[in-house]
Amino acid sequence: MRLYLMTALAGLTLAACTPAPSPAPAPEPAAAETPAAPRTLTFADGSLFPEGRTLTRPESGVVLTDGTVVVVDQVNGLTAIAPDGAISPFGNFSAAGFTHAPPENPSGPNGVAFEPDGRHLLTADVFTGSLWRTDTETGTTSKIYQHPFGINYAHRDSTGAIWFTQSTENAPPGSDARLFAALDQPLTDGKLFRIPPAADGAPLPAPQEVLTGLQFANGFTIDETRGKLFIAETVAGHILSYSVDLATGALTDRAVLANMVSPDNVEPGPDGTLWVASPMSNQVLAINPETGETRVAFTAQTEAGTAVIAEYARRGEAGEPRSELLGPDVWAPMPGLVTGVIHTPGGGPVYVSGLGDALLKIEAAE
Repeated sequence: MRLYLMTALAGLTLAACTPAPSPAPAPEPAAAETPAAPRTLTFADGSLFPEGRTLTRPESGVVLTDGTVVVVDQVNGLTAIAPDGAISPFGNFSAAGFTHAPPENPSGPNGVAFEPDGRHLLTADVFTGSLWRTDTETGTTSKIYQHPFGINYAHRDSTGAIWFTQSTENAPPGSDARLFAALDQPLTDGKLFRIPPAADGAPLPAPQEVLTGLQFANGFTIDETRGKLFIAETVAGHILSYSVDLATGALTDRAVLANMVSPDNVEPGPDGTLWVASPMSNQVLAINPETGETRVAFTAQTEAGTAVIAEYARRGEAGEPRSELLGPDVWAPMPGLVTGVIHTPGGGPVYVSGLGDALLKIEAAE
């Protein structure tokens, strides 16, 4: 401050003894900087995790506060992967009656999500219709509901209501075959259900049909701040948007937010967009929930895979079966079909999940 005052006084003295200079031209306004476009992550940015590739159908997952990743697992129900890659069964599903008995009655843990308390997990079984609740602190699990058909994904909102999708009317035995048949050609038996909140200690009320006539209802998310529900209709190829009344479960203002190939799991991204997996494209797309503007957030697409997508689209328009197109050309170099993405809360690794035997771990998404 002292130096500043001395300099200022000297300037005033000089100005009193010399003519005032001509005013300097006004500086040109600085050009506004254009924000850098978000980077598209690729297979080369990550590594397979865990290294032993010992998972079984890790469709989706969550990250615990200590960095442990918990994924659905067809054999264990849930499997925990420690930061160092060590794996172990999680939740003691067998004690709760969970079984995996292929080929007649395979299990299909498919969608897992935290409840609002940040402690409990809901796991939906897409083959058996079982809905499991796991306490992450005690490591125990109980079956809280049994649906007559498979449950793809379940979510508990802040009121205590549980929402879940039925992709199609698939029930054991042969549940898995019916599920894949519903992916092959359009069927309109997909539904979204809501189980109203239950009083403490009371059994869950009967579920209510909220949406019907969907072509393979899949992943969804509820944005309570916006008052919106976003749901993937896989075979129809779009993400639907609804205004949601959490108190009543009413859905209004139906709109197609975005069109895309085979949308699967829908996850809120750290940038405020919806990250939606596209198994047939071998990609994850980020969708602006307000405008529907879409960009590729992750890609492992190859030239061979691109050719399959074109044939997939042609057959869809012609009403021809498409299941025979599924093969390594679709998901290579990934270990299996891409079905979702798992974000580490607060930043950290991003994991791309799928129907193979490992995740793709990307250390930094920036």
